[in-house]
Amino acid sequence: MSSPRQGSGGVSPDPRPALASVEELQARIREVDPLVRAVCTPNPAAASDAARLDTERDDGRTRGPLHGVPVLVKDNIDTADLATTAGSLALADQPPPPDDAVLVRRLREAGCVILGKTNLSEWANFRGYGSSSGWSAYGGLTRNPYALNRSAGGSSSGSGAAVAAGLADFAIGTETNGSIVCPAALNGIVGLKPTVGLVPQQGIIPISHSQDTAGPMTRTVAQSAALLTVLTGGGTDYLEACRGTDLSDVRIGVLRGSLWGYSTGLDQATEKALETFSRCGATLVDHLSLRALGDDDQLQVPLHELKVGLAKYLATRKEGAPRNLAELIAFNQAHPDEELPWFGQELFERAEETGGLDSPIYVAARMSALRTGRDGIDTLLRDNQLDALVSPAYSPAWTIDLVNGDHVLGSSSSHAALAGYPLLSVPSGTVAGLPVGIVLGGTAGSDSTLIRLAHAFETARIESDGPFPTPEFRQWV
Repeated sequence: MSSPRQGSGGVSPDPRPALASVEELQARIREVDPLVRAVCTPNPAAASDAARLDTERDDGRTRGPLHGVPVLVKDNIDTADLATTAGSLALADQPPPPDDAVLVRRLREAGCVILGKTNLSEWANFRGYGSSSGWSAYGGLTRNPYALNRSAGGSSSGSGAAVAAGLADFAIGTETNGSIVCPAALNGIVGLKPTVGLVPQQGIIPISHSQDTAGPMTRTVAQSAALLTVLTGGGTDYLEACRGTDLSDVRIGVLRGSLWGYSTGLDQATEKALETFSRCGATLVDHLSLRALGDDDQLQVPLHELKVGLAKYLATRKEGAPRNLAELIAFNQAHPDEELPWFGQELFERAEETGGLDSPIYVAARMSALRTGRDGIDTLLRDNQLDALVSPAYSPAWTIDLVNGDHVLGSSSSHAALAGYPLLSVPSGTVAGLPVGIVLGGTAGSDSTLIRLAHAFETARIESDGPFPTPEFRQWV
């Protein structure tokens, strides 16, 4: 099996025609994707779109640094020419959405080629308890390219696995709580969850309007920065943050406590990452912690927002599609063998029972989320005069278990999720051949700072340890 094409670390225009890049990746998808099942809907127009962009370039019309670059898009993001299903058979046979999502329109305007749609954990992993990340009734089971019997993470599993497998250097994921940074860490790529609101959410199937955001999933930090520039409309050039490795003016807080101790190998890789930041000149403020979260804090807000947001989204789809959460629940009940073979829809059912956004339960939960998330993060940053926080990202990829569901040992995304604050996961090393990463977080609008820190770390790590290992598409212990 051929090796995936490696990104250069930057975003210099590919000297080859866009059509050549698309055809190479399409061949790669045909060769590799039967193993990982990351791409659920290829774009049949990708080659013709690339040829048209090549003609523009030949005529001296280049739209920007991503002109002709192939991009994969998660299958909960509207594309007017391709199905958008959230992994559910309830939407699989429906016509494509009437319009592109705002971010897809921006990708096209920047000259990107939509290569296809990526599989996801069905309904972005917010349908039932005991789910297995990467599984959907529409797209099947996405597997980790580094270990085919281990999870690719969720819910942007297809986007993460596709970049790791060399099916594209650029992909789009979405996150409510960990759905970009988790598959990024498990697949050994870069995943950037922007500040909520920085990337428009119009045309994205929602869970929680206060927590949802789309973001880049790429091979390098610079590629994520370039992609974020496009997704946000181009007002800020985030590539400007990728400037060397000198962090002597930076203070980084090290989050300890429950984020450590569940994987000895991950802890060791993270300690080595901290040494790398120190070599770059950063001042580390160690042994910090955030207040523990209750399960109710994390569930009540998205449960209430899902019912309202999903009905609003489904109203944009053509007649024949389900119109609300109750109709989706009924569809799943009518198709249990296809939709409910491994786990149920308890979260859907709980959301359907909620009383709307005026409910005292929702208002109290939202206020609690803000106190725990925003106030907790901002107070820690302010009291310690910090620019960012760092912690281990996620445990190494767990063995896939469709019967019992995911076996996640620990995560680092929940406080930022409740706050709507940015996170950036970047590879830090391997544990028994499985990728692990660190996650950088900060306050609202600190996306450029996180990019700067991640780029410096990535550059210094590669100088010390060499390029990150490529996947071998084999079973693992």
